[in-house]
Amino acid sequence: MAKKQAARGAAAEKLGWRLGMQAYTFNRYTFFEAVDKTASLGMRYIEAYPGQVVSKQHSEVKISHEMPAAVRKVVKAKLKSKGVKLVNYGVVRLRKDEAACRTVFDFAKAMGIETIVSEPTRPALRLLDRLCKEYKINIAIHNHPRPSRYWSPKIVRNACAGLSRRVGSCADSGHWMRSGLDPLKALKMLKGRIVSLHMKDLNEAAGDAHDVPWGTGKGEVRALLEELRRQRVRAVFSIEYEHNWLHSVPDIRKCVKYFDKVAAELV
Repeated sequence: MAKKQAARGAAAEKLGWRLGMQAYTFNRYTFFEAVDKTASLGMRYIEAYPGQVVSKQHSEVKISHEMPAAVRKVVKAKLKSKGVKLVNYGVVRLRKDEAACRTVFDFAKAMGIETIVSEPTRPALRLLDRLCKEYKINIAIHNHPRPSRYWSPKIVRNACAGLSRRVGSCADSGHWMRSGLDPLKALKMLKGRIVSLHMKDLNEAAGDAHDVPWGTGKGEVRALLEELRRQRVRAVFSIEYEHNWLHSVPDIRKCVKYFDKVAAELV
């Protein structure tokens, strides 16, 4: 499995791109099942979200920065056994409370997480920037659709002004579309601040749209990838496929194939 995983991501990783799974894609399953599915798709990276049941054997415990140390150890062992690395964690709530924020950062450090994905309160940003530099862990500001706090890339860009490059955007292209925004223009607006991505392609450009395999919808995924290459963005691309929940793996496999194909053409 390790050789297969390494081979399928080779072109993308030359560009500094790592394709992973947002575990929310498999929110009808346990985190361990999400890891299994991620590995079966040839991917080596995963983004955990708070609230997912850990496993059938640990059904009383959910993924969280408050997980007991013993469960964290079991989760690490599961990830290692499947050759999958936990790189991102979110979306998690963060506010101007240093003790509470340190709990999240301590968890991230202990689990080897590189980026915490959040929609933090504005007063918390300078505190979070300080903690990012101390822990050497990033904060990626996620955008849910309008009227959420960070729905517009302009709002995210302004929020990052004056902060270190460890604070930036978790660019969710599908949610921009649902907000009536052009994802390509949004990426251009956030140049220099893109930390990670929740990449999507949708069947419609706005409204009640749903996910479709990359390259088959209205999301102009190739144009987005070309722009990210132009910006020399080096980031984790998390697939967050929010459709056909129980049988999404075949569609996701098409996303992986499309991503690898375009990456190979852009190297």
